[in-house]
Amino acid sequence: MTEPMDKQPPVFAVRKLWKVFGPRAGRVPDTPELAALSPADLRARTGCTGAVQDVSFDVRRGEVFVVMGLSGSGKSTLVRCLTRLIEPTSGSIAIDGEDVLSMDKARLRELRRHRAAMVFQHFGLLPHRSVIDNVAYGLEIQGVGRAQRRARAAEVVAKVGLDGLEHRRPGQLSGGQQQRVGLARALAVDPEVLLFDEPFSALDPLIRRDMQDEVVRLHREEGRTMVFITHDLNEALRLGDRIALMRDGRIVQLGTPEEIVGSPADEYVRDFVRDVPREQVMTVRTAMRPVADAAEAESGPAVAPDATVASAIEAVARAGAPARVMDQGRCVGVVDQAALLAVVAGLSAEGVAA
Repeated sequence: MTEPMDKQPPVFAVRKLWKVFGPRAGRVPDTPELAALSPADLRARTGCTGAVQDVSFDVRRGEVFVVMGLSGSGKSTLVRCLTRLIEPTSGSIAIDGEDVLSMDKARLRELRRHRAAMVFQHFGLLPHRSVIDNVAYGLEIQGVGRAQRRARAAEVVAKVGLDGLEHRRPGQLSGGQQQRVGLARALAVDPEVLLFDEPFSALDPLIRRDMQDEVVRLHREEGRTMVFITHDLNEALRLGDRIALMRDGRIVQLGTPEEIVGSPADEYVRDFVRDVPREQVMTVRTAMRPVADAAEAESGPAVAPDATVASAIEAVARAGAPARVMDQGRCVGVVDQAALLAVVAGLSAEGVAA
């Protein structure tokens, strides 16, 4: 039996990570007085910028871990630190328990080529090569033979929906198709973790939605661990199992989409999620109450605990009765219209009952 994600050892374990740019950067995390300064005060006093400041988190195996924040929040610097594309100033990073900061050049190459593949906003495709040869490029660097790497590339090209385009050049593709090539190239090396650095932000909205669907589909089919960087809250809520919301180099809240929308940590997060349709994010667990009697446990429509409040409102309205919350064939609670609407309004079910 497979352990739940939160019970397995983390893929990435990050502790007290700092990345400071500027003169004598190492003194900032080592000096409590400097470490506590605001970004503006730190720059004025030392000439340094704390791009990532005292950040700690785990990435669980098989989850989509989203890091989001506005421009300048430190999210892209953070993801580049994970594989030392940017060298951290201090702290620790481990992948499967192995210390990333102590890796030599050969071990780092192995990490980037085999274990943690990056998908960037700018695709970086080789314009003179066909789609299939672009996809096979990482395997070519690894020394895989031509026949084997092209066979693997053909599999991945089909997986990302580029059948029939194998022999086109990047210049003959749309932006969305080019991004699919970039995704296929990362998948071809079969990495343990996919690292996405705002990969869809330059795409048109409809193409962006298609690519989000592609990530959701690939994750559902493969269960691959993903770290996804974005400045778009809707994208974060749609893709993330958990979200780390950054501001000024620090994580201000880390939680599930439901936790972030339902229980914002501070005014900054509250402002961020103010316009989110709560009924599309909050689940039935938030609104359900205990079963009053045996009859209540046997009547009414059935909904799952992780169903959205929106879908439960529809079920209750259609039946004209409270819904049973069913988990593995067992009734674990009941939701009614008042409790569901209270969640939409941002109130607790207890508050409405009172």
